[in-house]
Amino acid sequence: MSSKRLDPRNWASWRPFGIGLRKPNNYLELWKAFRSVKGNRRYAWRILNQGTCDGCALGTQGMRDWTMDEIHLCNIRLRLLPLNTMPAMDVSVLREVSGLAGKKSAELRELGRLPYPMLRRAGEAGFTRISWDEALRVAAEGLRGTRFGAYLTSRGMPNENYYAAQKAVRALGTNNVDNAARICHSPSTVALKQTIGAAATTCSYSDWIGSDLIVFIGSNPSNNQPVAMKYLYHAKKEGTRIAMVNAYREPGMDKYWVPSNAESAVFGTKITDEFFGVNVGGDIGFLNGVLKHLIENDWVDKAFVDQRTSGFEDVRRAVAGQSWEELEALSGASRDDMLRLARMLGEARSAVLVWSMGITQHAYGEDNVRAIVNLALARGFVGRDKCGLMPIRGHSGVQGGAEMGAYATGLPGGLPITPENAAKFTDMWGFEVPDTPGLTATDMIDAAHRGDLDALVSSGGNFLEVLPDPAYCREALSRLRLRVHIDIVLSSQMLVPGEGDVLLLPAQTRYEMVGGVTETSTERRIIFSPEVEGPRIGEAWPEWKIFTELAAQTRPEISAKIRFTGTPQIRAEIEKAVPFYEGIAGLSKFGDNVQYGGRHLFADGRFQTPDGLGRFSAVEPPALERPDGTFMVATRRGKQFNSMVHERRDAFNNAVREAVLMSAYDADRLGLPDGARVELRSGGRTYQGRVLRAPLMPGNLQIHWPEGNVLLDESRRSPQARIPDYNALVTVRPL
Repeated sequence: MSSKRLDPRNWASWRPFGIGLRKPNNYLELWKAFRSVKGNRRYAWRILNQGTCDGCALGTQGMRDWTMDEIHLCNIRLRLLPLNTMPAMDVSVLREVSGLAGKKSAELRELGRLPYPMLRRAGEAGFTRISWDEALRVAAEGLRGTRFGAYLTSRGMPNENYYAAQKAVRALGTNNVDNAARICHSPSTVALKQTIGAAATTCSYSDWIGSDLIVFIGSNPSNNQPVAMKYLYHAKKEGTRIAMVNAYREPGMDKYWVPSNAESAVFGTKITDEFFGVNVGGDIGFLNGVLKHLIENDWVDKAFVDQRTSGFEDVRRAVAGQSWEELEALSGASRDDMLRLARMLGEARSAVLVWSMGITQHAYGEDNVRAIVNLALARGFVGRDKCGLMPIRGHSGVQGGAEMGAYATGLPGGLPITPENAAKFTDMWGFEVPDTPGLTATDMIDAAHRGDLDALVSSGGNFLEVLPDPAYCREALSRLRLRVHIDIVLSSQMLVPGEGDVLLLPAQTRYEMVGGVTETSTERRIIFSPEVEGPRIGEAWPEWKIFTELAAQTRPEISAKIRFTGTPQIRAEIEKAVPFYEGIAGLSKFGDNVQYGGRHLFADGRFQTPDGLGRFSAVEPPALERPDGTFMVATRRGKQFNSMVHERRDAFNNAVREAVLMSAYDADRLGLPDGARVELRSGGRTYQGRVLRAPLMPGNLQIHWPEGNVLLDESRRSPQARIPDYNALVTVRPL
C-alpha cells in the first residue's frame, strides 16, 4: 500500500475540491444516483454491497476489490443502477410503435424493463404480448433448418449465459455466434495468442502500484474505467511514472480528483508525467521508432530476449530498414519524442503497458498490438512483479465471453475451431459440433444485407449504434425473416420493421439469477456474484435458460443434452470444458473468486506458445496516405458506458455530443471559432457538428461514438480479427 503522507508534488491544484475548475462533480453524481433509484433504494444498496459490478471489467466484491483496502465505487456503476432497479414498462406503448420512432435510446430505456414476451408479425403496427410457450414455438419454427446467427453483448452478461448460449447455438448446427469482444479487443486476442500464447492480461492491477512506469497507449481510463484512477493515485504516491501515447491529451488523464480518497478529492492528482502525441493511425510508426531507439542504444534486455523469445533478429532488421523520416511522417511524432519514451523504458526496471480501443479499432489493429508486445519482450516486462501487458477491458463480460466460446472463431477455452477441437466438444456434449469458423458479428450483418442470413438472435446490444454505417445495419436487419431480441429494456433496433417476425424476450439481470453467476475481470479473476434479494420483473428469464430452451424446442431430440438445471450445473460443466477455469465450480457465495494463472502469467519463464518462447513480430508500417486538406477522424467516448450516453456534455473537456474536437492550430488555420458549424465528409458519408478546440494533434479530429458512426465505412475491417475500423479520412467544410 502506498504512503499515507500528503505529497503536494502530485497535487493538481491548491483549490479545495478543484472549485471553479473544469472537472466532473463526483459528489453530484452520487446525488443523481440516489435520486435515480427512488422507490428501490434498499435494493440498489444491496446490489452495490452484495453484487459484482456489471460495469467495466475491474471486478468487485460488493464495494471492495483485491487491489487495495478502499471503497471501490465509480460513476459508471452508479449510472447503471436504474437499469437494475427500474420497474416494468407499460407494454401497451408497444401496440403501435410509430410513436416511438426517433426516440433516443435513453428515452426508450426510461420506459422501464421488458416484462413479457412480445411478438410483431410482418406488416403489423406493433407488438402483442404472448406466452413463453408461444414465443418459443415461433422462434423454433423460424430457426429450424435456417441460416441464422447469434450475437451477445457484454452488458453485464455473466460467464454462465455466454457458455450456455454458445453451446445452444452449436447444438443447432452452426458456429455463427459472436460477442462484443469482436468489436473491442479481438485484435488483442489474435495478436496475443500468436505472440505469447494467451489472450489475456499477463499481470494484475496491483502491479500498477510501485511499478517504475505505466504506459497508456490509445487508452483513457479516466472516462472508461474511472475507478482505476484510484490505482493511479496510489501508483503516483509510490513514485510510479506515467506516460501516455495518444492523439488527444485527455484532460482526465492529466488531472483527476479521486472522490473516495481524501487527499485526491481535495487537491486532485497530476496523473500523466509524459505525453506523446501521435497521429490517429500512427501508433506503429511511433512504437517501431521507440523499438529502433531501444536497439540502437543497447537498451534491450539481452538475457531475456536470448533465453525466452524468438524472432528478434527479424525485427531488428525490419526496424533498421525503416527510416526515421518514414516513422516520423506516419506517427506525427519526432525522432526525439520516440527517444524520450525509449529512454523511459530503457531506464525502467519494471513497466506495465496498457492499451484499449485506440489501438484495436483499426484496419491493422493486430499489428498495433504486435508492436506493443515487441516493446515488452525487448525489455523483459512480462512474467514478474510490477510488469505486464494489459489489454484493459471496458465491459464486465468481454474477457469471459470469448473464453466461454461465444465466438465465431473460437470454442470454449479460446481453442481455434478445427476438426480436432470440434470433435473434442462433440464427444463432450453428445451432439455434432461444426468444425469450421462461423460468421463474426459484422459478417452476420453483411450476410443479412445480401439475403444470405434468415434469422438473427441478438442478446442485448444495438447494431444500429455500435457498428459503422447505421443505415446499412438497419437495412440488413429489415431483411431478416426472424429476429429474436433478448434484453432487459427496449432498444431502437427492436423497432425496425422486418420481412418476418420480430420477437422480444425479457431477460433477467445478473443480480436476479437464482444460483448466482460469475464474471471474469480484466486481471483474469473469476468472481462470484450472488442472487440479490429484491423485486422481480414480470416473466423475465435468465438468458442461459432462454438460449437453451430455444435450442431444445428447435431440436427436441437432443433437448436433454442442452438443458441445465441451474447456474451451478453450468459452472461445473465450464470447469470441464475450460481447464484453466479450474475452481469456478466451487464458487457459490459472496466474495468467492479465483484468479486463473495466478498474479502473473508466465512466471515460470515459459510462454504458452508451442515452443514456450515469446514471439517478436516484424511489423511493417501501414501505407496511410493523407491527401492535402484532409483529416483523420477518430471516434471517442464521452460521458457514457458503451453506447449508453449518460450526459450530453462531458465534464472533462466541455464537449457536447455534436462536438468536433480540433487542434487550435487547425481551427485557426481554417478560421473556425469554437462553436462554428462544420460538415465532415468521407466519400458520400457526412456528419455535421460544431468545432471545439482541444489539445489534439494537428491534422486529426475526434467526434463522439456512436453518433459519428455515420461517417464510417462498414467494409473496412482488420484482416484477421475482423474488427471494424472506427476511423475515417475526411474533409472539413464550414456551414
